[in-house]
Amino acid sequence: MSQDQFKHYDLTLVEPNFKSNLTDLIIELDYLRKKPLGGTTPVMIFFQLKHLFHTLESIGSARIEGNNTTIVEYFETKISSDVEEIKNPMGIKEIKNLENAMSFIEENIKSHKIDRAFLSEMHKIIVKDLPLPPDGEGDRTPGEYRKVDLKISKSKHVPPNWMKVEDYMSELLDFINSEDAPKYDLLKAAIAHHRFVWVHPFGNGNGRTVRLFTYAMLVKTGFNFDIGRIINPTAVFCSNRNNYYEMLSEADKGTDEGILNWSEYVIRGLKEEIVKIDKLTDYSFLKSKILLPTITHSLDRKYITDLEGKILKRVIEKKIIQSSDLKDLFEGKASSEISRQIKKLVDKKMLIPETNRARKYVMRFDNNYLLRGIIKSLDENNFLPIQD
Repeated sequence: MSQDQFKHYDLTLVEPNFKSNLTDLIIELDYLRKKPLGGTTPVMIFFQLKHLFHTLESIGSARIEGNNTTIVEYFETKISSDVEEIKNPMGIKEIKNLENAMSFIEENIKSHKIDRAFLSEMHKIIVKDLPLPPDGEGDRTPGEYRKVDLKISKSKHVPPNWMKVEDYMSELLDFINSEDAPKYDLLKAAIAHHRFVWVHPFGNGNGRTVRLFTYAMLVKTGFNFDIGRIINPTAVFCSNRNNYYEMLSEADKGTDEGILNWSEYVIRGLKEEIVKIDKLTDYSFLKSKILLPTITHSLDRKYITDLEGKILKRVIEKKIIQSSDLKDLFEGKASSEISRQIKKLVDKKMLIPETNRARKYVMRFDNNYLLRGIIKSLDENNFLPIQD
């Protein structure tokens, strides 16, 4: 019985045919990259959504690797401080590590290039304090390239001998940092994702690391999170894990056709995900499909009182409120009662003062019981790539 062996092929920037679907997709996605985001959703609301989607990305990345923590289970740890009831503490820790790694990228990507040191730090954060296999998803040598040969689960591809990893990774990092025309950025990101998996440089955590590696490349090339663009590459891969592995295997052939098919799969998925999530910049859509149904859900479940529901609906309708906007809800009562109710909702983390305007407030839902309704509404409108 023949055994699979490592097969080398060169890392090249394969160019698609001018008339191909892939070329059309690159042009369309490049347009979205350069297009000012705009929209009518208040900045503080949109950035709460951004952080929420980043958490979903971390959950999705962990789920691809076999972490069974559900969306509901993970978000309950943000709502409740009762950590003793957590069923899978190491699964939760793995996801929190991924969130921390994403924060590391956002804090450092503008001032640092994606080099060996950047990659090493990312990997250290991803595997920090996790048990070693087979009991967990840690790594014996965090941040260091592997010193053993290994096989990839669910793949016929055999990664290169460990002594060649350093050279292959140096080549890959030179490839992504080379000064090519911007039109190649998206194609390079797709090719680099596969090449990273093909090399499998670390002893463990390669899948989680490569998906954040891809996120870092996309942010570096202009999908700027700080202007409100939500980019979630993991959604492309976690929505259908079998398809993800099949397309990686297609690229493993090392042919131009295989690499281009893989690249089309990645770039098409990114475009569809961006177009979908950009709907949330339309406040009328967000209000009617996500925010108001969240209040209805919270009232039905008795997470909030009727009065709190009325106040929050008023906040949603007006985007930003001050105490004078609520007078009709407190007819015959002193203004101090309005202030007391606002403070109560601030304490419950359901209202937050607008930046530099302590007496004006916007809705908050990122770590309170409203989050349950937000997740439910996003799911009902097909915004969740992960199905529990």
